Amino acid sequence: MKIEIAGISFTFSWVSVLLYLVLLTLLVMLGFWQLGRADEKKIFLAKQKLSVGKEIIKLSSVIDADSKSLRYRKAEITGHYDQGQQYLIDNQIVNGQAGYFVMTPFILDGMNKAVLVNRGWIILNKDRRVLPDLSVSTLKATLTGRINNFPVVGIRLTGAEIPTDGWPSVVQVVDSKVLSNKLGYTLYPFQVELDAAIPGGYLRDWKENTVMPPEQHVAYAVQWFGLAITLTILFFWFSSKKLNERST
Repeated sequence: MKIEIAGISFTFSWVSVLLYLVLLTLLVMLGFWQLGRADEKKIFLAKQKLSVGKEIIKLSSVIDADSKSLRYRKAEITGHYDQGQQYLIDNQIVNGQAGYFVMTPFILDGMNKAVLVNRGWIILNKDRRVLPDLSVSTLKATLTGRINNFPVVGIRLTGAEIPTDGWPSVVQVVDSKVLSNKLGYTLYPFQVELDAAIPGGYLRDWKENTVMPPEQHVAYAVQWFGLAITLTILFFWFSSKKLNERST
């Protein structure tokens, strides 16, 4: 197939045209996908900011509330720790070191229901068989913390949500229903990240943003669009070059 543009002739094969169109479509779609993700993150961060600014809620008064609407809200809970049944969330990396998040069930006053309080990060023992001492000095208390989703892992392996036998129990992926069955009472489908000023915790450096910022998505979009432009330039340049070589 031959075409002429501005006095310059180009020769294309159908295979090269098809390959070019497929790659161009893919690159453009990736660019617009990143722009879409940037818009989603802007909306997410705006909602997060609104949640942080709202008044403290008492968890016992929002039993049936949607966990998504509560994310990043500051909560006050009154009750007692279940010190004898605690979870260690495995494979949590902080500052390049492996460790656990310590999740202690906190049973609310007047309810047979608890929320997992994330008391912070603790380093992994060199001998994995030796688990840390997770004792709590004051069991009954009124605590404050931030409501958040449970920690996530990059790759979820089969059976990762099954806790080990005994206590403290080690688990890789938090499934509140599975952990509730082991505890014998119901858990909320989210965690409360214990405020850093409250005693009885470990390393607590709760991040405000756990997502890639919108600006980075826009930068990726620019890269994909740039590759699409580069592909187009090379496609036409290579086709014209091949024609010139054959005509000499």
